[in-house]
Amino acid sequence: MWIEYAIASFFASAAFGIIYQAPRNTLVKCGLVGMVGWMIYAFLVWKEVDSVPATLIASFVIALVSQTLARRFKTPMIIFSVPGIIPLVPGSLAYDAMRNFVQNDYSAATSIAAKAFTISGAIAFGLVFSEVLNQIIKKVKQTKAQVR
Repeated sequence: MWIEYAIASFFASAAFGIIYQAPRNTLVKCGLVGMVGWMIYAFLVWKEVDSVPATLIASFVIALVSQTLARRFKTPMIIFSVPGIIPLVPGSLAYDAMRNFVQNDYSAATSIAAKAFTISGAIAFGLVFSEVLNQIIKKVKQTKAQVR
């Protein structure tokens, strides 16, 4: 089961990298970023962590890995983070919410839509928090370098 998840998330991220027109030499790395993020998410959910904090942690790790790869390969971080975050996007929840709205089941639709929006917010927060942490670390390093 875990191997299938890893392979599927790798190919989903790499394929989105192709659609996103990421440079050819970064496609494997995009796939690996998505695979790492999804495996962290799947492991946390398997350990009975709610999907919202699991998504938050996984998106934070995706952003950290993307920043590291961007520095190492001198490419923009977005090349890795956008394809890498794709496996975490709650597309099926959004679909189920819209389907329930169309079927006039408003209570189920509202509940599912709220969960999809919360997961989407966790993705955004994880990416932003990682960038804020990165900026703070840069400032501290600059301050230390100026003091010397």
